[in-house]
Amino acid sequence: MKAGLFKAIINFWPPMFFSGIKVTHLSDDYKETRVTLKLRWYNKNYVGTQYGGNLISMTDPWYMLMIMTNLGRDYFVWDKHAEIDYIAPGKTHVHAQFIISDETLADIRAKTANGEKYVPEFLVEIKDDNGQLVARVKRRVYIKLKPRARTSEDPQTNEPDLEDVNKN
Repeated sequence: MKAGLFKAIINFWPPMFFSGIKVTHLSDDYKETRVTLKLRWYNKNYVGTQYGGNLISMTDPWYMLMIMTNLGRDYFVWDKHAEIDYIAPGKTHVHAQFIISDETLADIRAKTANGEKYVPEFLVEIKDDNGQLVARVKRRVYIKLKPRARTSEDPQTNEPDLEDVNKN
């Protein structure tokens, strides 16, 4: 799907829209995404700052979607793990940027070429309007080449190893 159309659709997807999360940039090649979480009356926490659940939500699908789009349909790609470190209260709108390099994609292809699972970790910084760090989020993405796309014969089924996907 073209990036512009996807951006328009995802910005009205209820989990994003009703949380105040908005994609402000999605590159045509799906290798860079920028997201903003607006501070609104309906998404503040009890003390009037950014709700922590929304901070982690604003980082949720991006690496998985960017990797999935760039690798194509021959790979299982799942969000596997997320961990957030709150640094400072979010008193303004907050922003996050996600980048997938060609080197990262080449590394993923190399490490999954024979059907091995690979779980790279990505670090996302969430910053406020003043550039102050609000939170750091570690995201891990499960990636595995589907058996039909492997060059060697493999007796495994054409399903992801869900036990591995659900482990921490």
